[in-house]
Amino acid sequence: MSSLPCNHWVIGDVHGCYQPLQRLLSALPKNDHVVFCGDVINRGPDTSSTMHLVWSLVTAGRATWLRGNHEQALLQSVSEASLTSPNPWLKRLDQLPDVFQGDGWLATHAGFDANGSPNLTIRETFWEHYDGSRGLVVIGHTPRTDVERHGQIVMIDTGAVYGGKLSAYCPETEAVVQVEGVQVDTAAPRNRTAPSVQVEPC
Repeated sequence: MSSLPCNHWVIGDVHGCYQPLQRLLSALPKNDHVVFCGDVINRGPDTSSTMHLVWSLVTAGRATWLRGNHEQALLQSVSEASLTSPNPWLKRLDQLPDVFQGDGWLATHAGFDANGSPNLTIRETFWEHYDGSRGLVVIGHTPRTDVERHGQIVMIDTGAVYGGKLSAYCPETEAVVQVEGVQVDTAAPRNRTAPSVQVEPC
Protein backbone atom coordinates (compact mmCIF):
# COMPACT_ATOMS: atom_id res chain seq x y z
CA MET A 1 0.00 0.00 0.00
CA SER A 2 1.26 3.47 -0.83
CA SER A 3 0.46 4.71 2.68
CA LEU A 4 3.12 2.45 4.16
CA PRO A 5 6.62 3.88 4.60
CA CYS A 6 9.21 2.92 2.02
CA ASN A 7 11.98 0.93 3.63
CA HIS A 8 14.36 0.67 0.70
CA TRP A 9 15.17 2.48 -2.54
CA VAL A 10 17.18 0.65 -5.18
CA ILE A 11 19.06 3.05 -7.45
CA GLY A 12 20.03 2.10 -10.99
CA ASP A 13 23.44 2.50 -12.59
CA VAL A 14 24.84 5.90 -11.56
CA HIS A 15 27.97 5.74 -13.73
CA GLY A 16 29.65 8.80 -12.25
CA CYS A 17 26.59 11.09 -12.57
CA TYR A 18 27.36 12.96 -9.37
CA GLN A 19 24.98 15.90 -9.63
CA PRO A 20 21.96 13.80 -10.65
CA LEU A 21 22.73 11.47 -7.75
CA GLN A 22 22.74 14.39 -5.32
CA ARG A 23 19.35 15.51 -6.63
CA LEU A 24 17.91 12.02 -6.41
CA LEU A 25 19.12 11.45 -2.87
CA SER A 26 17.63 14.76 -1.76
CA ALA A 27 14.24 13.59 -3.09
CA LEU A 28 14.25 10.32 -1.15
CA PRO A 29 13.10 9.83 2.46
CA LYS A 30 16.08 10.46 4.71
CA ASN A 31 15.53 7.46 6.98
CA ASP A 32 15.15 4.85 4.26
CA HIS A 33 17.94 2.54 3.18
CA VAL A 34 19.42 3.07 -0.27
CA VAL A 35 20.74 0.16 -2.34
CA PHE A 36 23.04 1.03 -5.24
CA CYS A 37 22.58 -1.66 -7.87
CA GLY A 38 26.20 -1.60 -9.08
CA ASP A 39 28.05 0.40 -11.74
CA VAL A 40 28.27 3.47 -9.55
CA ILE A 41 31.47 4.30 -11.43
CA ASN A 42 32.86 5.05 -14.92
CA ARG A 43 31.53 6.73 -18.07
CA GLY A 44 30.05 9.82 -16.37
CA PRO A 45 31.57 13.22 -15.66
CA ASP A 46 32.57 12.76 -11.98
CA THR A 47 33.32 9.23 -10.88
CA SER A 48 35.62 10.28 -8.03
CA SER A 49 33.03 12.47 -6.25
CA THR A 50 30.36 9.84 -6.87
CA MET A 51 32.46 7.10 -5.31
CA HIS A 52 33.19 9.19 -2.24
CA LEU A 53 29.55 10.20 -1.81
CA VAL A 54 28.27 6.63 -2.08
CA TRP A 55 30.99 5.31 0.21
CA SER A 56 30.13 7.95 2.82
CA LEU A 57 26.53 6.71 2.78
CA VAL A 58 27.74 3.12 3.15
CA THR A 59 29.94 3.95 6.15
CA ALA A 60 27.09 5.92 7.72
CA GLY A 61 24.88 2.85 7.48
CA ARG A 62 22.41 4.50 5.14
CA ALA A 63 23.30 2.59 1.98
CA THR A 64 24.52 -0.67 0.49
CA TRP A 65 26.72 -0.54 -2.61
CA LEU A 66 26.45 -3.67 -4.74
CA ARG A 67 29.17 -4.81 -7.07
CA GLY A 68 28.61 -4.26 -10.79
CA ASN A 69 30.72 -5.30 -13.74
CA HIS A 70 32.43 -1.88 -13.74
CA GLU A 71 33.38 -2.20 -10.06
CA GLN A 72 34.67 -5.69 -10.78
CA ALA A 73 36.81 -4.43 -13.64
CA LEU A 74 38.17 -1.58 -11.53
CA LEU A 75 38.85 -3.97 -8.67
CA GLN A 76 40.93 -6.13 -10.96
CA SER A 77 42.91 -3.17 -12.29
CA VAL A 78 43.41 -1.73 -8.80
CA SER A 79 44.55 -5.13 -7.54
CA GLU A 80 47.20 -5.29 -10.22
CA ALA A 81 48.36 -1.71 -9.59
CA SER A 82 48.44 -2.29 -5.83
CA LEU A 83 51.25 -4.76 -6.20
CA THR A 84 53.52 -1.73 -6.41
CA SER A 85 51.37 1.04 -4.90
CA PRO A 86 48.67 0.24 -2.31
CA ASN A 87 45.27 1.81 -3.07
CA PRO A 88 42.69 2.43 -0.32
CA TRP A 89 39.87 1.57 -2.73
CA LEU A 90 41.10 -2.02 -3.06
CA LYS A 91 39.69 -3.10 0.30
CA ARG A 92 36.49 -1.10 -0.21
CA LEU A 93 35.73 -2.54 -3.63
CA ASP A 94 36.69 -6.02 -2.55
CA GLN A 95 34.03 -6.04 0.17
CA LEU A 96 31.15 -4.97 -2.07
CA PRO A 97 28.41 -7.64 -1.95
CA ASP A 98 26.81 -9.14 -5.05
CA VAL A 99 23.28 -9.32 -3.64
CA PHE A 100 21.07 -7.37 -1.24
CA GLN A 101 18.27 -9.46 0.27
CA GLY A 102 14.98 -7.80 1.20
CA ASP A 103 11.66 -9.23 2.37
CA GLY A 104 10.38 -11.13 -0.65
CA TRP A 105 12.73 -9.34 -3.02
CA LEU A 106 16.41 -8.89 -3.72
CA ALA A 107 18.67 -6.64 -5.72
CA THR A 108 21.69 -7.62 -7.78
CA HIS A 109 23.47 -5.96 -10.67
CA ALA A 110 22.43 -8.03 -13.69
CA GLY A 111 20.87 -11.31 -12.62
CA PHE A 112 21.68 -14.95 -11.90
CA ASP A 113 23.15 -17.75 -13.95
CA ALA A 114 21.66 -21.22 -14.37
CA ASN A 115 23.28 -22.34 -11.10
CA GLY A 116 21.69 -19.48 -9.15
CA SER A 117 24.92 -17.55 -8.73
CA PRO A 118 25.05 -13.76 -9.28
CA ASN A 119 26.32 -12.90 -12.73
CA LEU A 120 27.47 -9.32 -13.32
CA THR A 121 27.07 -9.35 -17.10
CA ILE A 122 24.12 -11.64 -17.82
CA ARG A 123 21.19 -10.38 -19.87
CA GLU A 124 18.69 -12.36 -21.99
CA THR A 125 19.48 -15.74 -20.47
CA PHE A 126 18.33 -14.49 -17.07
CA TRP A 127 15.41 -12.41 -18.35
CA GLU A 128 13.96 -15.29 -20.35
CA HIS A 129 14.41 -18.12 -17.88
CA TYR A 130 13.98 -16.68 -14.37
CA ASP A 131 11.30 -18.72 -12.60
CA GLY A 132 10.59 -16.36 -9.71
CA SER A 133 12.10 -18.74 -7.16
CA ARG A 134 14.03 -15.94 -5.43
CA GLY A 135 11.08 -13.56 -5.35
CA LEU A 136 11.17 -10.18 -7.03
CA VAL A 137 14.61 -9.37 -8.47
CA VAL A 138 15.60 -5.73 -9.01
CA ILE A 139 18.44 -5.26 -11.50
CA GLY A 140 20.35 -2.57 -13.38
CA HIS A 141 23.05 -3.16 -16.01
CA THR A 142 20.95 -2.81 -19.16
CA PRO A 143 19.64 0.71 -19.90
CA ARG A 144 15.91 1.03 -20.58
CA THR A 145 13.87 4.10 -21.49
CA ASP A 146 11.99 3.77 -18.20
CA VAL A 147 11.72 1.48 -15.20
CA GLU A 148 10.28 -1.78 -16.51
CA ARG A 149 8.76 -4.78 -14.79
CA HIS A 150 8.82 -8.13 -16.56
CA GLY A 151 7.14 -10.71 -14.36
CA GLN A 152 9.32 -11.00 -11.27
CA ILE A 153 12.14 -8.84 -12.67
CA VAL A 154 12.31 -5.05 -12.32
CA MET A 155 14.85 -3.25 -14.52
CA ILE A 156 15.90 0.12 -13.12
CA ASP A 157 18.86 1.34 -15.20
CA THR A 158 17.27 4.22 -17.13
CA GLY A 159 20.43 5.50 -18.80
CA ALA A 160 21.33 8.51 -16.64
CA VAL A 161 24.77 8.71 -18.24
CA TYR A 162 23.27 8.64 -21.74
CA GLY A 163 20.88 11.56 -21.27
CA GLY A 164 18.11 9.51 -19.66
CA LYS A 165 16.98 9.48 -16.05
CA LEU A 166 18.52 8.33 -12.79
CA SER A 167 15.90 6.17 -11.12
CA ALA A 168 15.15 4.87 -7.64
CA TYR A 169 12.63 2.08 -7.09
CA CYS A 170 10.97 1.12 -3.80
CA PRO A 171 10.26 -2.65 -3.77
CA GLU A 172 7.86 -2.34 -0.84
CA THR A 173 5.48 0.02 -2.65
CA GLU A 174 6.61 -0.05 -6.31
CA ALA A 175 7.06 3.73 -6.12
CA VAL A 176 9.54 5.29 -8.52
CA VAL A 177 11.44 8.58 -8.16
CA GLN A 178 13.48 9.90 -11.07
CA VAL A 179 15.67 12.89 -11.87
CA GLU A 180 17.26 14.07 -15.08
CA GLY A 181 20.60 12.45 -15.87
CA VAL A 182 23.58 14.19 -17.42
CA GLN A 183 23.40 15.92 -20.77
CA VAL A 184 24.44 13.57 -23.55
CA ASP A 185 27.35 15.79 -24.58
CA THR A 186 29.02 15.29 -21.17
CA ALA A 187 29.14 11.50 -21.37
CA ALA A 188 30.02 8.79 -23.85
CA PRO A 189 27.69 9.07 -26.88
CA ARG A 190 24.95 6.54 -27.39
CA ASN A 191 21.79 6.69 -29.47
CA ARG A 192 18.85 6.61 -27.07
CA THR A 193 15.37 8.00 -26.67
CA ALA A 194 15.08 9.95 -23.44
CA PRO A 195 12.44 8.46 -21.11
CA SER A 196 9.43 10.35 -19.89
CA VAL A 197 9.47 11.84 -16.40
CA GLN A 198 7.92 9.65 -13.73
CA VAL A 199 7.88 10.72 -10.10
CA GLU A 200 5.73 8.76 -7.69
CA PRO A 201 6.70 9.77 -4.15
CA CYS A 202 6.19 7.11 -1.55
